[in-house]
Amino acid sequence: MLDLKFIRENPELVKKAIENRHDSAPIDEILRLDIERRQGIIKLDNLRQERKSVSKDREQAPERGRALRVEIQTLEETAKKLDERLSELLLQVPNIPQADVPIGKDDNENVTIRTWGEPKKFDFKPLPHWTLGENLKIIDFERGVKLSGTRFYVLNGLGARLQRSLITFFLELHIDKQGYQERYLPYMVKRECVEASGQLPKFAENIYHDAEEDYWFIGTSEITLTNLHRDEILAKEDLPKHYCAYSACFRREKMSAGKDTRGIKRGHQFDKVEMYKFVEPETSNDELEKLTHDAEEVCQQLGLAYRIRKICTGDIGFASTKSYDIDVWAPGCEEWLEVSSCSNCGDFQARRANVRYRPAPDAKPQFVHTLNGSGLALPRIMIAVMENYQQPDGAIAVPEVLQDFMGVKVIR
Repeated sequence: MLDLKFIRENPELVKKAIENRHDSAPIDEILRLDIERRQGIIKLDNLRQERKSVSKDREQAPERGRALRVEIQTLEETAKKLDERLSELLLQVPNIPQADVPIGKDDNENVTIRTWGEPKKFDFKPLPHWTLGENLKIIDFERGVKLSGTRFYVLNGLGARLQRSLITFFLELHIDKQGYQERYLPYMVKRECVEASGQLPKFAENIYHDAEEDYWFIGTSEITLTNLHRDEILAKEDLPKHYCAYSACFRREKMSAGKDTRGIKRGHQFDKVEMYKFVEPETSNDELEKLTHDAEEVCQQLGLAYRIRKICTGDIGFASTKSYDIDVWAPGCEEWLEVSSCSNCGDFQARRANVRYRPAPDAKPQFVHTLNGSGLALPRIMIAVMENYQQPDGAIAVPEVLQDFMGVKVIR
């Protein structure tokens, strides 16, 4: 959430940032309600002061005092409604992209800033993962549809083990080498947790929701990790905090209806390992570079060619000030697949979740900065492994870093 004071003092900057995002937000209404609210507060203060004076005058106190009580009560109710409405509108305002974020309309205008490795060349026609999976009987699309409908599938035997091995490999690399602390978190959360991460209200249509209990199913552990220190004040020496978490994730994929329906690229249920950081504000951009390199290392150890793209204003996430995508090459699908998006959210999420730190023992608490990135997202990384490691006979070689987890060197 943006600071209301910041919007008040920089309305044109905020409007321009929203325009560059090709987004919309009710800035004029926010400013109008803010003026009305502040005028109401001044009037309330004056009436309360008058009530104190009147209470000392015994002759006019009863009659005027009753009138003042009614007027004050009415203004307090109005102020409460204005606060609630302002809070609703502020939740609709996206974060301000940093100055070096490319101006652009959509993902076609994202900028490739570096690459690693070369897309693999084959001396045979590489197959897409859906054909490989069905031929090897490790992906069962028919039974997935029978159980749950379209965009669901069943992983059999070594297919299930490949996914489990990837998850374990990701976690062990993040924890043992990169210094993240693991957390296992709920898959269902309260509404305020989803709001704090920036998923609500904008993406409500893509989130599964238990209306009776008002539980929201997470689409990423970013949601739960954002709220891990909700309403806490951290000490300076507690920062930075680096967390990682595995979770199943649930998304309705309503906005991508009709796209990528073949295979396992877009499902309503998928798995992901998330990296998350709480840091001091002045370090957050350096921490973003480190976070991105940590995600890159996963791709490098798997031997997968990838590219890093700086995300433009029209494609950047709602809560982000700056983001990088990591795309790996899938030769069977013949496309680049995004397997991680690493973002610096500034104090946007921390302000919503009220996560602060004290820069010095006697200093006023300040909001931390938060960062998040997939490390990595399945099933797209699984698609890349299957398609890049396929053999002429239709088998799939297991990457060396996964062989101990898999217990086999080839999936036949």
